[in-house]
Amino acid sequence: MEKTLEGLSAPDFALKDKDGKTVSLEDYKGKSYVVLYFYPKDQTPGCTTQACDFRDRNSEFEALNAVILGVSPDSAASHEKFTDKHGLPFRLLVDEEHEAAEAYGVWKLKKNFGREYMGIERSTFLIDPTGTVVKEWRKVSVKGHVEEALETLKELTN
Repeated sequence: MEKTLEGLSAPDFALKDKDGKTVSLEDYKGKSYVVLYFYPKDQTPGCTTQACDFRDRNSEFEALNAVILGVSPDSAASHEKFTDKHGLPFRLLVDEEHEAAEAYGVWKLKKNFGREYMGIERSTFLIDPTGTVVKEWRKVSVKGHVEEALETLKELTN
């Protein structure tokens, strides 16, 4: 059984965005909800779909006082290309050393075509303004996920 972070203080992190600015969870404490999503790789089909789904609903998240932060092990240059190509209005954070991924328990042994490797298990964490994880989704399936996260946020903020 996987340990859950729901109801616990979200692990803090300090990661750089594509512009080299450091972003931490502490920046949002007392201010807004944070939708923290971990994804395997920029420019791959599933990750592109997920990022574009978040992009298309971003204003709805903002209207509910939530910021979206995407995290992957990609470089700042990769994030910049991905952001520019798809017009992403939210920040993507660089976790090349997978410190945040490990803190959130999403750095996992993966198997693909018979080969084993360590990588990100697609996961999303909804963190309230007090810094508490109020909902987590692990082993996320991209289709319908952003709508589910948005509905959960709507329920919490009503």
